[in-house]
Amino acid sequence: MRIAFVKRLAFGLLPASVLAAGLVVAIAGRASAPAGRYRIASGAVYDTKTKLTWQQALSASTYVQADAASYCAALGLSGAPWRLPTAKELITLVDVSVAYPGPTLDSETFPGTPADYFWSSTPFEGSPGNAWAVGFSYGGPDGYYVSALHYVRCVH
Repeated sequence: MRIAFVKRLAFGLLPASVLAAGLVVAIAGRASAPAGRYRIASGAVYDTKTKLTWQQALSASTYVQADAASYCAALGLSGAPWRLPTAKELITLVDVSVAYPGPTLDSETFPGTPADYFWSSTPFEGSPGNAWAVGFSYGGPDGYYVSALHYVRCVH
């Protein structure tokens, strides 16, 4: 768990957890995003803070990373060009006020999202064949083999 804590800090988050006795202890609670943070229209979610637009529904199945990127490129939602988000973009969806086991995001805006991993396009530096995925069970990134199966939430 200590590694996950360090990874979260490496992405610039101030997590809602504390390091105590060698364990990461989450602060209990569930909150939705501040009023006006997200605007929902036609299956897409516009984030007024980051200026990114997200696919509201999650992928129907899990994919290896290359297929996740293809899934996003083929997504015809709103006629926009969709892509796999970077790890930094994906982690902006994390709601650090939500405790493990999550899901650690605004579940009213993104209903049905499992507390599971979602692919990013960011390679895991120094480890060929690996990339970052964000876990919405605890709200942090982890490196995985690109052949692992994870969910996808596309962005543009």
